[in-house]
Amino acid sequence: MNNFQIRKATPEDTQTIFDLIYKLAVYEKLENDVITSVEELRTNIFEKKFAEVLIAEEDEKPVGFALYFHNFSTFVGKPGIYLEDLFVEPETRGKGYGKALLVELARIAKERNCGRLEWSVLDWNTPSIEFYKSLGAKPMDEWTVFRLDKTGIENLAKSI
Repeated sequence: MNNFQIRKATPEDTQTIFDLIYKLAVYEKLENDVITSVEELRTNIFEKKFAEVLIAEEDEKPVGFALYFHNFSTFVGKPGIYLEDLFVEPETRGKGYGKALLVELARIAKERNCGRLEWSVLDWNTPSIEFYKSLGAKPMDEWTVFRLDKTGIENLAKSI
């Protein structure tokens, strides 16, 4: 991992964050679902502070990122960290950069006294699932993720 570093993103990284999000979407075959903009990301991440981002760099070039935010466990009574996205450029995979991003995120969770570090992975993404298991992560097979999209939120908000 020569010339490798992980750092907290700054507002100047917003275009890079957007580009990495798009590359992740292409990898997941979800590029048509990317509807955000650089400006929206800048506002929501750096002004409203809804999320935080770690940038992985090799030779000062961005090669990956982790975007995360806090949630809360009522049973544990502590905050947790939810990893929304983790991505490493395909040409730099196998160098330990994904693990390094997760290690840094675990350090942040420990420092903030979080009770959990959680994320979701697509069912078909076997390489990632095996990677996460190798780190000691456990699948939550008894749980199903539910989602309301923008229309669903609007419809539910105006009901009753």
